[in-house]
Formats: sequence, structure tokens, C-alpha cells
Amino acid sequence: MRIIDAHVHLWDVDAVPIPWFDEDLGLPRRATPDTLRPLLRDADASAAIAVQAADSIAEVQWLTGITAADPVVRRAVLQYDPAPGQPLGRTGSALGASVAGLRAAIPQFAADLSDVAGLDDLAAAAGDAGLLVELLLRPAQVRGAAALAHRHPATAFVVCHLGLGAAEPEPSWFRDLAALAAEPNAHAKTSGLVHPDRSPAALARILAAAVEVFGAARLLHGSDWPISARHTPYADVTERIAAALPALSPADAESFWSGTAARLYRL
Repeated sequence: MRIIDAHVHLWDVDAVPIPWFDEDLGLPRRATPDTLRPLLRDADASAAIAVQAADSIAEVQWLTGITAADPVVRRAVLQYDPAPGQPLGRTGSALGASVAGLRAAIPQFAADLSDVAGLDDLAAAAGDAGLLVELLLRPAQVRGAAALAHRHPATAFVVCHLGLGAAEPEPSWFRDLAALAAEPNAHAKTSGLVHPDRSPAALARILAAAVEVFGAARLLHGSDWPISARHTPYADVTERIAAALPALSPADAESFWSGTAARLYRL
């Protein structure tokens, strides 16, 4: 089964500083394609999508330089940062062919996302440009993401970490996830779900709910490497997701593991 990892991060803090990086986080100072490629190969993954870790123009230039030339990490999703006169944010002037989308990392904003500056403009402009919009959210914002997707039906949206990550799912999250999935232009990644504190049974329950409402064709596999590597080896993330998924048809399995990512990120 071909695998595309739709959610990795790359950085080199000695070359391009990452403001939030702290040695106490237990993360490597360098997370580069040279480190990632052997992990992908051992997990039978043929490609990866790099999601920008911070939001500086220097990092954009560094990351897009990689994705424009690397044979494996072939697409980038850039961090959205609103700026006057640039409908796609500060990254707008740096977009290239290897850029597939923009991500709004907005968990600190209101549940309905109404206070995120320029979010609707971003969604409209991204759709016009053929780019997808990724959303990094907390669980209470998933319904706000559904409303955003409803307002912009021509734009593809991808919610990172199922809008849940390592959090314990509340009944409201299951309801809101179904509301999000009711929008045909909404998708979600299973990145960030594998955690030592989450049992196999709990992971299986979350994935079953996601497959039930989205169908496998609007879900994508992602590892969240190297964030995930603090607690789980790369290959184990893939194995735990595979073990927890409900039974999928061959076509659905192909969509989940690679087909949807290939379509959305233009691979």
C-alpha cells in the first residue's frame, strides 16, 4: 500500500530560528529531509507534505527551497499570517509551484473563529488560487470550521489532528465533527492522535467516528513528525493508526493512505 505522510514539520533552528523552539521540548535542533527519508522508506511511505512550523518569511524561503527540489518532501503548506495588502497573508509574495496550501494555526481564538483577522478573505483567495486551507484548531472550534467551510464551498479545507489531537473527546466533539463532515469540501488529518496516554481502544473509537462521518476518501494519514517522535517512533505511529482503523475496502484504504493526499496536494 502506497503511503503519503500528509503532515510533517521541517526545521533547522541554527539556520532559521523558530520562535517557539525550546531545548526543554525534547525536539531535535534539525528536522530535515535527510533525517526523514529513511523513516519514510522504512514505513513504506513514498512522499510527505511539510507544514510550516512557524511563520517567518525566512522560513518560507527555506522550506519552499526544499520542497521545490526534494524528491520526497514535495509540497509545502505555509503558515498564514495576515498582513495589509496581501490577501494570502505575509506568505503571499513567496508562493511557488510546490506550495499546496496555507494553514491558519488559530486555537487561541474564539470558538466560532469570528475574531480571526482575514480568515474569510484567506478562504476566498485560496480557493481562487487553487490552494487548500488547513486549520489547526482546538475541539471547541470544529463547529466554527464547519461554518467557514459552508461559507466557502469552492475552497478545500483540511482540519489538522481531527481538531482533537491528544485531547480527550467530549460528546460535543463527535457532534461537531459530524457537522464539519457534512460540508463536502471539508477533510481531516489523523495526525497527532497517537499518544502514549491514549489506549488502542480509544484511538479505534476516534477513528471509527471519523470514518463514519467523513468516509475514508476525505481523511488523510499524517504522522506529525518530529513532534510525535518525542513519544512514539515514526514507524509505530503508522502501525498504531493502521491497527486502530476500522476495516476499509481496498479503494477506501488507498484513498486514506495516499489517494486523497495526492489529489489535494497535487502530487
